[in-house]
Amino acid sequence: MQTFENKPVRFLGGERVYLRPVELADTDLYFSMLFHPQARRLTGTQNSFTREQIHRYLDGKSKDSSSLLLLIALRDNDEVIGDIALQSIDQTNRNCNIRIAIPQPQHQSNGLGSEAMRLLLDYGFGILNLHRIELNVFSYNAQAIRAYEKVGFTQEGVQREALYYNHEYHDSILMSILAREYREKYGKPAPQA
Repeated sequence: MQTFENKPVRFLGGERVYLRPVELADTDLYFSMLFHPQARRLTGTQNSFTREQIHRYLDGKSKDSSSLLLLIALRDNDEVIGDIALQSIDQTNRNCNIRIAIPQPQHQSNGLGSEAMRLLLDYGFGILNLHRIELNVFSYNAQAIRAYEKVGFTQEGVQREALYYNHEYHDSILMSILAREYREKYGKPAPQA
């Protein structure tokens, strides 16, 4: 991890977590996060990856302007607890997709993921001047659905039986939040168009 005066590089900072860029040195860490059984189930991840594939993926992310991949770390001890990303950033229509994964149960259901989401939403609406940010969540992930609603996302629709996982079909729920809804909820100033 890059450091400045022995401190981790922090891209976006909150009260309990901060978001930092993923580096090639994080290949093993990211590889292990992708194979955490609970994270794979909650995100619907089915593909297998080698360390070399992860290394190439992370190397390519540094050159990809249509996405922003960050690690979520605890402020008090710099432990990486997950990752979060803005994907398919469309500057013309001012929208994108957001996703988050926090594999370990001890870091779930305590507001850390919500704080990370708010940090990246603030960046997406305030810095990137996006209008709409969406996500997909699988119907069996009721905990995440509640968390997304609490942050301000609204359910837009259901893609019926869109995921085949563990010998069953599952619905994918489409949720979104608009810039004006985010500003109303969190009192952020209106971005300049």
